[in-house]
Amino acid sequence: QLQAAAALAALDINAAATIARLHALGLSVSLVSGDHPAAVERIATSLGIADWRSAHSPVEKSAVIEALSRQGRRVLMVGDGLNDSPSLAAAYVSASPATAADISQTVADMVFQGNELAPLAIAIEAARRARAIMRTNLALAIGYNVLMVPLAFAGWVTPWLAAAAMSTSSLLVMANSFRAKRT
Repeated sequence: QLQAAAALAALDINAAATIARLHALGLSVSLVSGDHPAAVERIATSLGIADWRSAHSPVEKSAVIEALSRQGRRVLMVGDGLNDSPSLAAAYVSASPATAADISQTVADMVFQGNELAPLAIAIEAARRARAIMRTNLALAIGYNVLMVPLAFAGWVTPWLAAAAMSTSSLLVMANSFRAKRT
């Protein structure tokens, strides 16, 4: 679930492409704004956002995030205004542009350059790649221990062979980690 500030989306000429990319990543996108309904509807429609809400106070925005969290959603809140700070703090993860109000940047988990939303999709894709690599590394480490520790206890593996296997396992995990640099 992605909550984005209407003013920020309005400044980004590529916002519709980023929203489409987020949808392609399997994310649902909502727009919750304190702005007037006509303005929010116009922006939401132009961006391809079906779920939009307008005229929400900072407390109401936070309540929306808390309700989504109770449903088991992990909400990424994007905001740039002073009034977005409570929502940024309430979200599972939050982001603000470098041009946002100081308090929004301070509260946000991630601050991105400019007003374009594209860094959000990039960050989500990088986080998903990193998580997949971490899971693979964990499986490699567990696999080594499940295989080698019982063999070592049984005395079927000599100490030098166990040390060589452990070093090889560590090298595999490190080599696999370098995949994160590829984009």
